[in-house]
Amino acid sequence: MTIARRIGIIYAFIAASCLALVAWLAYHEFVEEPAAFAAMGAPNIHKDTQAELTTVCFLALIPVLLGLGWWWMRRAFAPLSELSAALGRSDPHGLPQPLPRSLKDSEADQFAAAFNDMTARLHRSFQQIREFTLHASHELKTPLTVMRVQLETRLQDKSLSPDEVEWLECELGEVLRLSHIVDSLALLAKGEAGQIKLERQPLRLDELVRESFDDARILAEPHQVRVTLDECEEISLPGDRHRLRQLLLNLTDNAIKYNRPGGTVTMALRRRNGAAEIEITNTGEGIPPELQPRVFERFVRGEEARRRAIEGCGLGLTICRWIVQSHGGTIQLSSDAGNKTTALVRVPVG
Repeated sequence: MTIARRIGIIYAFIAASCLALVAWLAYHEFVEEPAAFAAMGAPNIHKDTQAELTTVCFLALIPVLLGLGWWWMRRAFAPLSELSAALGRSDPHGLPQPLPRSLKDSEADQFAAAFNDMTARLHRSFQQIREFTLHASHELKTPLTVMRVQLETRLQDKSLSPDEVEWLECELGEVLRLSHIVDSLALLAKGEAGQIKLERQPLRLDELVRESFDDARILAEPHQVRVTLDECEEISLPGDRHRLRQLLLNLTDNAIKYNRPGGTVTMALRRRNGAAEIEITNTGEGIPPELQPRVFERFVRGEEARRRAIEGCGLGLTICRWIVQSHGGTIQLSSDAGNKTTALVRVPVG
């Protein structure tokens, strides 16, 4: 309960008590006492009526003053309510938007000014981080490309021994992994900076899901995982075909990698409440409860991934969240430890 509401309840209780007291006093002074004197046949020796009326009116002013105090209190707390609402609407992408100020140099204005200064500094820091990530990714691409070409060229040498070939292939795998990390970081940095323009074109989402289902069955064969498509409604929507295909590939690849041998991956596409719902469920070991709130953060990987040396860099789900949010949708990941994990994507159809 807010402070304003608590004070309002106290004001209302006091005002109601004062009104009840005024009503009792008026009734006692003007009804009960005259009636008692009349019943006794005694002359009306009651106090002066004008003085009594003045006293009652004075007491009646108390709830009026309380009402005025409540009105002024509401006006005093209004800037705080506006600040609270503005803070609730703020997010990392909206940091440059300043909080409203009443320009009356009140405590609320001082708080808003301090908060605006802090968010401006944070925005500059985030901007510097994005620029650093972009520049670093760009600078790393060239040497990684040179290393990849040199290793691939060296592997074509027929005079290499099996041990040398194995060593070169291992080195090439690490270079490719670094290149994937650099590309993913560059994609996220450009996306957050608004430098990537999505190609919004009408497309059949059910066709994308069926294509991803076919790809998933091929990816699942080496892992002995069975992939099924429960339902796939015909749904059309405006979107970026390449990015949505990347989203489905990342989610199905995770569902296969983080599964157990002989497990299953279930895919479904349905229309619900004006949105397309994509549901992908696997039968893996699940995600620990303490890790679930952080699965969409960068470089977050569970103990299972490290223990089983599962290939990945912890950026796939972060990219998935960016793709879904860029299409105005939401993505959730729920997990039952030791049972199943479900990724639910909702994208508006309109």
